[in-house]
Amino acid sequence: MMGEATLQLWPAGNGLLDRVSPHDQAKLLDVCELVDLRAGTVLYEPGAPLTHVYFLLSGMVSLIAVMKDGRSVETMTIGREGVIATSASGYVDPAFSRFLVQVPGTAVRTTAQGFEDMVDGSVGLCSAVSRYREVLLRTTLQIVACNAIHTVRQRCARWILTTHDRSGVDLLPLTQASLAEMLGVKRNSISIVTRDLRQLGFIQNTRGMIEVEDRNALEGVACECYELVHQELARILTDDPSPECND
Repeated sequence: MMGEATLQLWPAGNGLLDRVSPHDQAKLLDVCELVDLRAGTVLYEPGAPLTHVYFLLSGMVSLIAVMKDGRSVETMTIGREGVIATSASGYVDPAFSRFLVQVPGTAVRTTAQGFEDMVDGSVGLCSAVSRYREVLLRTTLQIVACNAIHTVRQRCARWILTTHDRSGVDLLPLTQASLAEMLGVKRNSISIVTRDLRQLGFIQNTRGMIEVEDRNALEGVACECYELVHQELARILTDDPSPECND
């Protein structure tokens, strides 16, 4: 159970939980706990049961598709705007991807059953989660197209911008190796792209870190997919509650 000090963190943190009324929040605290997420932590491996659901207050988690030969590529990122493992229900559903903490932070965590109780108990949260699931499908389809059509340079800029959005800080714990894995390309390709972006003054990169220097310029480099996905996610926080949640 979360204490009074933790309660003060809730409204300023997660985009979905912020849509829950103060009255409903007080009830939801009984099934939640605050947890730290360290960079590099694997929350789930493919096939593992999704026992807990995480509402990120800070940081970022990547969903990674893992092939039999060990190769992997990122399929989605989730930050403060969303929730991780929403398909959890009754401790049965298995994870389809690897859930990896890319940027450290904190999260409000509840059990699978606790999550179902939260959704059943709050019209605001029910609406936000329903809309979020729909948006995730749309953005996933967009990223599939992006990976097939756009250049490494465009995709790298998109990924840096997305991480910047999720983390809320300019200094990002990103290595060339992690970027290469997330984009499914060779590390040498990332090295060339980040060097060019650094020389243009758009970013600075040191060992294990990338600092955003000129966000507007990065947006000019990124493909159209960044803005499309950004707009879709922004709608989660502005849509009115869905009528079916009031039934």
